[in-house]
Amino acid sequence: MAPAKKSARKKAAKKPAAKKRAAKKGARKVAKKTGRRPARKAARRTTAKKTTRRAAKRTTAKKTGRRPAKKAARKKAARKGAKKAARKSARRPAKKAAKRPAKKAARKKAARKGAKKATRKKAAKKSAKKAKKKGATKKGASKRKPNPAFMKAMNPSPQLAAVVGSQPMPRTEVTKKLWAYIKKNNLQDPKDRRMINADDKLKAVFGGKSRVSMFEMTKLVNNHLK
Repeated sequence: MAPAKKSARKKAAKKPAAKKRAAKKGARKVAKKTGRRPARKAARRTTAKKTTRRAAKRTTAKKTGRRPAKKAARKKAARKGAKKAARKSARRPAKKAAKRPAKKAARKKAARKGAKKATRKKAAKKSAKKAKKKGATKKGASKRKPNPAFMKAMNPSPQLAAVVGSQPMPRTEVTKKLWAYIKKNNLQDPKDRRMINADDKLKAVFGGKSRVSMFEMTKLVNNHLK
């Protein structure tokens, strides 16, 4: 009984395997007749075709220097991003640099304006002070009166009358006429203009001295006025 059971079990185990083989044979026959291939083989062949196409594309890209579209697109996008970043980075410092000199120029202009205003104010103050001084001097000049002693008519001596004239005149007029006589006859020393070289007429006025200074001359002339 035991060997019979074993043989029965083997036959039962062989039946599904036999059925699978028969099914495969039938599918092959159908594929040959209809021209269709089983699904697994078709899938394998399609994957093989894809791999060959990819390899062909790579080889062509290496030969022609062209790259696949996706990589090229990625690189283009990366380049665009880099360019944009460079432009932004270039604009920012340029704007800052433009703002800085503008601020500096504005400060300089303000400083110049302040300096100009200060100089104008100083000039106005100086002119006002000068005007006040001039007004004071004019008022003082108008208020001042000549000394009556100088304006009193004096009679010259005969020695002085030979130079100035015999008519009575104030001391100021005497000095004017005396200097006119000295310049007319070139009696002033060319080297030392303070000294006067006397001629015969002036020697009589100067007490016989041939050379006299300006300050000494006034004293000597006063002795000849009465």
